[in-house]
Amino acid sequence: MRNVLITGGAGFIGSNLALKLVESGSNVTVLDNLSPQIHGDNPELSPLYRSILGKVKFIKGTVESRQDWNDALVGIDTVVHLAAETGTGQSMYQIKKYSDVNIGGSAILLDLMANEPHNISKMVIASSRSIYGEGKYLCKQHGIVYPNARSAEDMKLADFNVKCPVCSVSVELLATDEESKIHPSSIYGVTKQVQEQMFMITGQSLGIPTVSLRFQNVYGAGQSLSNPYTGILSIFSTRIKNGNDINIFEDGLESRDFIYIDDVVESIMLSIFKDEANYQIFNVGSGVCTDVLTVAETLKNVYQSNSSVSISGNYRVGDIRHNFADLTLIRSKVGFEPKIDFLNGIKKFTTWVNKQEIQKDLYEASIQEMKSKGLYK
Repeated sequence: MRNVLITGGAGFIGSNLALKLVESGSNVTVLDNLSPQIHGDNPELSPLYRSILGKVKFIKGTVESRQDWNDALVGIDTVVHLAAETGTGQSMYQIKKYSDVNIGGSAILLDLMANEPHNISKMVIASSRSIYGEGKYLCKQHGIVYPNARSAEDMKLADFNVKCPVCSVSVELLATDEESKIHPSSIYGVTKQVQEQMFMITGQSLGIPTVSLRFQNVYGAGQSLSNPYTGILSIFSTRIKNGNDINIFEDGLESRDFIYIDDVVESIMLSIFKDEANYQIFNVGSGVCTDVLTVAETLKNVYQSNSSVSISGNYRVGDIRHNFADLTLIRSKVGFEPKIDFLNGIKKFTTWVNKQEIQKDLYEASIQEMKSKGLYK
C-alpha cells in the first residue's frame, strides 16, 4: 500500500487518478488550490472536487507555499506532481505566474527533498508534449529535422506549413520520440521543460526514483467545460451547447494527439507501481494525430448541432502545427498501451457532456484578451 500525494488532485487528471489509487488500496492526500478557472465561480460545488470528497485527505493550498508542501507531505512516500498553470496562450502574457507556479512550486518540493527529512521513495512529474515545440519531421533533402517555430511572415500569408530549418522546404510529419530535440515555442513549454529537468536531476542526485510523463492532449469525461484556454474538445463543446459557431484557427489541418483520461491514469499507475519506470522519461499519447477540423465536425455531428464551423485563418503566437507521440519506449518498458481510440473516446466524452449543465461560454472573452496582448493574429 502506498501513501500518495497528488498535487492538483482535484483537477481533471488528478481527481481521476485519486479515485483509481483509492480503489487500488492506496491512501491519497490531495493538495489543490481549487482554481476558479478550472472549477468555476463556486469551486466547492465543482463535480471534480466533489468526486473525491470523503475519499482522500484534502488540503486546500498552493504549491507556491512551503508550509502547504510541508503539511501535505506528512506520511507520504509517493508524490505525483500535476499542479500547474497549463494554457499555452495564457502563458505568453502571464509569464511570471507560469514561472512562479510551474518552476517555483517544483523548486520548493525539490528543495525540501534535498534539505529536510522525508520518506519519499517515488516522484512522478507531469511533463508535456509542448517541450518538443514542432517535434520531429522528415526533409527529403536533409533527413530528420527539428523545425523552428513558424515565421510570422509565412503565417500572415496563410502559409502554415512547417519548414525545414536548413532549406525552408515543407517537411513531412513523423512521430516524436523521447530523444527528439527539446525546443519549446511557448512560455508554458519552457516551464514544463525546466520542471521536468529539475525533477529528473534532483531524483538522480538524491536516489529518489523519478518518472516524467510527457502528456499529449488529454480529454474525456470530467474535464472542465468552463475553461476557455485549454482543451479544444471542451471549448468546442461549450460553444456548440450555447448555440454558438466554431472558429477554427489557421486552415483547420493543424493536428494533435488526443489521449483519453482513462489511458492517462493508467500510464501514471504504471509509473508509480513499476520499478521499470524508474528514472525514465515517457511520451504518453495515443500515437495518432487528428486534425482540428475533424474534431469540430465530429463533435457537431455527434451533438446534432446547427452551429457552423468556419476556418478563419487566424492564429495564436506560440501554437505548434503538429505533434504526435512515438510510444515505443513506454510500451517496451512498462507495457503501456492506449485502449480508447478517438471515436470511442468522443462517444464517452459527449455522452458525459450531454448530462452536464450548460456552462457559460467564455471563448470570445479569451480571444479578446489575447488580441489585446498582440498574441491573436
